[in-house]
Amino acid sequence: MDRISNLPDEVLCHILSFFTTKEAALTSLLSKRWRNLFAFVPNLDIDDSIFLHPEEGKRERDGILQSFMDFVDRVLTLQSTYPIKKVSFKCKTGVDSSRVNHWICNVLQRGVTKLDLFVGLGDDYLLSSEIFISKTLVEIKIGSGVKLEEWDGEVSLPMLRTLVLDSVEFCFDKFKMLLCGCPVLEKLEMFHIEWEDWEETLLSASLKSLKIDSESCFERFSFDTPSLSFLDYSEFVAEDYALVNMENLVDARINLLVTEDQIKRAREPNNDLVEDDEEEEDVVLRFGNVKKLMSGIRNVKKLFLSPTTLEVLSLSCEAMPVFNNLKFLAILSHVDLGWQAMPVLLKNCPHLETLALWGLVHYVTDKCGDACDCVSREDKGRSLISSPVKKLHIKAFRGSIRELRMIKHFLYSFPCLEEMEIHAEENGPTKFEVPGIFDLVVELMVLYNELTSCDVRFMVCDSLYEKWTSQ
Repeated sequence: MDRISNLPDEVLCHILSFFTTKEAALTSLLSKRWRNLFAFVPNLDIDDSIFLHPEEGKRERDGILQSFMDFVDRVLTLQSTYPIKKVSFKCKTGVDSSRVNHWICNVLQRGVTKLDLFVGLGDDYLLSSEIFISKTLVEIKIGSGVKLEEWDGEVSLPMLRTLVLDSVEFCFDKFKMLLCGCPVLEKLEMFHIEWEDWEETLLSASLKSLKIDSESCFERFSFDTPSLSFLDYSEFVAEDYALVNMENLVDARINLLVTEDQIKRAREPNNDLVEDDEEEEDVVLRFGNVKKLMSGIRNVKKLFLSPTTLEVLSLSCEAMPVFNNLKFLAILSHVDLGWQAMPVLLKNCPHLETLALWGLVHYVTDKCGDACDCVSREDKGRSLISSPVKKLHIKAFRGSIRELRMIKHFLYSFPCLEEMEIHAEENGPTKFEVPGIFDLVVELMVLYNELTSCDVRFMVCDSLYEKWTSQ
């Protein structure tokens, strides 16, 4: 007998736990020693794509899906009531939904702690309500078009700490019911969620980490999450943020989505060519209400803002809160989106230490000239003179004259600047493709180091350095 087969059962089961259930089941063919050993593995990984791999078109063959379902039934029967820890079910259209729910109920009864469901069974699939009553579940991941509507009973998940929802549709009041039944939930992630309610409140006293990445258009969206420390929020701007309770927030990443038409209306509120005055007022009011969201996150220490978010904030400048705790600010730029809010934002960060700019090129307006070098004006750089920024990190530098002017502007306008890191663009086109431009930029960086007290560093990856220096 080989050395591996001589290992204790618990060691072999631990080894098999790193395989999919299909792969683990194949080991039963090795010898009598391995027969049915996989049934005692504490993890279950059922994936119909792996079962049907690698033959193209195998899924459409007569009886193949039935064979897959029979295989899962046999595995669960073999395991009987043996305790299980982690389960993953991934099934696509064609699998019997009632049998999927039976499998879910089976592992729930056996005390599963982590459950990952990716069930693309179509719009008619209704998830078993038993998944919402468990004393052992610590982590749940639900994905691929599940509609949560046919459960009217209680939600009781007293141990659940992590909940991930992807492509899930919530009917009226179901989301609120779900959160109420998770008293110790700490991490919530939601992707591509469909809501039937136009007004929603995310209420959780225990939640510490929240990620929302969707494209919903709410009339009102509220956050009542006093323990939240991390927020990653990507969503269309709501008409109103009635309540934003995030007093313990430390790290926030805000990406407010808008349409091109909304941006146009926000930039030209008095344009006679805009036909629908009522819609124009709605955009101005909607963007203006973002001040409530920003006020709710004012205690953050780290803040990341997308280009569209910065554009939206242009209508909230007068009500911009003071970010007294903010030490790190990252701004993503886009050539078609403006920096109008940048001057006020920098002025309202009295203890900011590090500023990171992903790209310098942006849409030029007369309102951003205070912070950048785009528009010639007497008070140019005024918002920078009072800024305590010590470190400036510039990403995606392409070597254009406009960027170089802005770098010089920052060097002479930030009075406390000690360190500037400039990272060359690695994936897109740059001016460095032109012979001589790279060497010229390097010489400028050396000159800036000699003429200022700031430590200027130009960062280039090895492959691009070799390419640009060999021209």
